[in-house]
Amino acid sequence: MTDPLTATCHCGAVHVQIARAPDFIFECNCSLCDSHGAWWGYYDPGEVVVTGETRGYGRVDREVPAVEVHFCPRCGCTTHFALSEAFLEKSGVANDRMGVNMRLFDRAALSGVKLHYPYGRAWDGTGEWGYVREAVDL
Repeated sequence: MTDPLTATCHCGAVHVQIARAPDFIFECNCSLCDSHGAWWGYYDPGEVVVTGETRGYGRVDREVPAVEVHFCPRCGCTTHFALSEAFLEKSGVANDRMGVNMRLFDRAALSGVKLHYPYGRAWDGTGEWGYVREAVDL
């Protein structure tokens, strides 16, 4: 069992604790992820503890946005995303995934984790991901 990892937003108002390093990280290039500059590590919501006030943003270019991206209202750092209530209701999927912005964490804690570059701009939300380039080990 590894020790939990903790990170904060830039101003320290929001803390994010994860049970372990992620299995892999995505640097997605869809318009939402690219503009937030996040590296997403994926977790079951029970593996993540977020403390401090966050605000959420859902895509406006989708009828039912799949995720709500959360950020610190003081410094603006993107902290995590959660599946949106509207998406859960419409799709009927389990609320079993959330994303954590791994750029908030110390790089040494992510050593050996593979960073993938999915081609999110071309993904329609179904099927397999295409990739922009080969994955690298952090």
